[in-house]
Formats: sequence, C-alpha cells, structure tokens
Amino acid sequence: MATIYTLDQIEKHNTKTDCWVIIHNKVYNITEFSVEHPGGEEVLLDEAGKDATESFEDIGHSDEAREILAKYYIGDLEESAHKVGQTFHGLQAGELPVQEKKGSALRIILPAIAVIAALVYKFVIIPQKH
Repeated sequence: MATIYTLDQIEKHNTKTDCWVIIHNKVYNITEFSVEHPGGEEVLLDEAGKDATESFEDIGHSDEAREILAKYYIGDLEESAHKVGQTFHGLQAGELPVQEKKGSALRIILPAIAVIAALVYKFVIIPQKH
C-alpha cells in the first residue's frame, strides 16, 4: 500500500534541499534529481511543494524522462486533494501515462523539412536569380 500524503504535508517540501512535487496525483521526492535536471534546478524549484502536472505535461517529456521520474515516487496525494476533472485513474502506483508516439515523429520531420527548404532556397533559388 502506497503512503498517502496530504497537500499540507507536500507543500512543506519546497526548498532546494527538500523538493517534492505532485504529478498526476502521485508524489515524488525529486531533491536528488534537481541538480541533474536538463532544464535546470530552478524550473523544479518553481514547482516544489505543488502540483506540477500541467508544467510536466506542457514540456512534453519523453518516455525516458517518465521512467526517471518513477524512480523518485514516494506515495500518492490523498484523494480529497485530487483536482476535479483529472482522468488518470487506473494507473499503478508511480506509473505515468505513456506519451503518444505519433507526435514524436513530427518533432523530427518538421524541423528536417524546414532545413531542407532553407537549403533549397539558398543553393537553388538564390543562384538562379543571379
């Protein structure tokens, strides 16, 4: 059985040396990870002691990032503190929704198309004008 934390308990863990966050109603102690975070520790400290679900999902973290996060799982947010409208039920303790794969291909294809278009413009279109 997972440890259940109240929002009041979690809110006290909001410093560089004691940093907890809530993501999808799961509680994570990310104190040790904060110095390794690719986006910098300040990003995490801004969310310390709070529900960071929206910020976490807005960034579009990879499946690898979700696996790393799972290592820091320490318990669940008490049910009475769950945000209304969230539909992340049915997950195992510490499990996060897997990001859909279809968007990841676009992250590669669109920049590649932009680079190709720029190269065509520079080496084909511009020389033809001269």
